[in-house]
Amino acid sequence: MHQNIHNLVKVAEKQERLVVGLMSGTSMDGLDIALCAISGSGKATRFELKAFTTIDYTTDFKEKILSIFSKEMVALETLTLLNAWVGQQHGKMVLTALKSWNRAPDEVDMIASHGQTIYHAPKSLHPNSEYGPATLQIGDGDHIAVTTGILTLSDFRQKHVAAGGEGAPLAVYGDYLLCSHPTENRLLLNMGGIANFTYLAAGCTLEQVFSTDTGTGNTLMDAYTRTHFAPLAYDKGGAIAASGKINNDLLAELKAHSFFALGLPKTIGPELFNIAFLEKAQAASQTEHISSQDVMATLNRFSAETIADCINSSLIPGTIFNMYSSGGGMHNPVMMGHLQSLLPNATLYSSDVLGINPDAKEAILFALLANEAVAGTPLFAGGHATKIPITMGKFSFPQ
Repeated sequence: MHQNIHNLVKVAEKQERLVVGLMSGTSMDGLDIALCAISGSGKATRFELKAFTTIDYTTDFKEKILSIFSKEMVALETLTLLNAWVGQQHGKMVLTALKSWNRAPDEVDMIASHGQTIYHAPKSLHPNSEYGPATLQIGDGDHIAVTTGILTLSDFRQKHVAAGGEGAPLAVYGDYLLCSHPTENRLLLNMGGIANFTYLAAGCTLEQVFSTDTGTGNTLMDAYTRTHFAPLAYDKGGAIAASGKINNDLLAELKAHSFFALGLPKTIGPELFNIAFLEKAQAASQTEHISSQDVMATLNRFSAETIADCINSSLIPGTIFNMYSSGGGMHNPVMMGHLQSLLPNATLYSSDVLGINPDAKEAILFALLANEAVAGTPLFAGGHATKIPITMGKFSFPQ
């Protein structure tokens, strides 16, 4: 037996595995690094978050990614170089985090790396009938493995697409494994660059779980902030939105896009929700003259209303549920206030209440997917379901 396979079997047979989950979202603010102790698999999964940090990206790092991010045409040489470079940088960030936690690399059983999404193309977004949905993340797993000396699983979304899904949202698997409840209706809302939720009806099976993207979470607000309020990268605490007034004409035009009329579940990326999308809506609604603060207030309400509309249309009217929030949007009190008023049947909590750090949640979820790939069985989920049960993640050995 090859030594790599022998080592993999040893990891799979462990009672408890130490897994580093990595997440870098479309907001591109930094790399979330979660050190998780995981035992069991499936519904018997138990996890403990041992440590968590976010290592902020430098301006140079962000500019490199933005040069190829969500664009139909990019320099192929730049894309090729960045795929390796991002993997190397992520590997170095993992080593930095481990050192700060007084952990040696050989204590870690594996790394679960989401990578950096640079293009997401669900079927609804592209018109080419010859092709199905597709998605692309960079930050090569082999480079992470060699840089850190740690077994690395990466490129999780490709298996989901290959098996008939659209590559997103993947939170459904971890949400079910960790958060389903026999008597409580739970909705797990993640407000990252793109907002998505998983609805876990009381006592549901994995096949009954519903999960969908709703549209923009923070991505459009972040892009507008970078453009009009530089050097700010995002609207911290919703301060800019709070200083403006919602423009109903612009709001109506933003919500009129055909994406919001699509049936559920659905998926989308920042390829749609960008500054060009906003400028087109402003031109159509004749709102180019309104202040930047009013635009931000309107974008904030836009995110909240499209999230709430999607939730309300997914549930039986009158359904009482608890909503547990995570992601950067939960730190925006303006958006959270909108959601509270728009979802009168929901009681709002942070995912902290469930023992899940809301900022670490997505990194934790990928650690769980890696654990299932090593020690679990193929999963078959509702929502954007694949046609067959699957495990996700490609294996990269350090040697």
